[in-house]
Amino acid sequence: MTWAIPWPCIHEFLAVATSPKIYQPPMPISQAVQQVENWMESPSLRLLGETTGYWPQLQHILRASPVCGGAVHDARIAALCRAAGVTELWSADRDFSRFPGLVTRNPLGG
Repeated sequence: MTWAIPWPCIHEFLAVATSPKIYQPPMPISQAVQQVENWMESPSLRLLGETTGYWPQLQHILRASPVCGGAVHDARIAALCRAAGVTELWSADRDFSRFPGLVTRNPLGG
């Protein structure tokens, strides 16, 4: 089965996992980078970045579910997924359920 990670989610993982404001002690950057490398070794992984179909998707999402501030970052991830044909997003962040055309599933069961 093919699975995908949007690049902004990789950046967010690196920022959160290594933050001393969130974790005591934080993950060393070398370990966080190695974790990303481990994910990238998966032959079924697809990394999602902006393509020509991204901007129309982002516009649609922003207009259909008015967001502002930090929620624009979530809209970016949703637009990347939609532009790539992703139909289901796994996230424990319930905020993604506000975006049309993208089913969200909490992999933690909550």
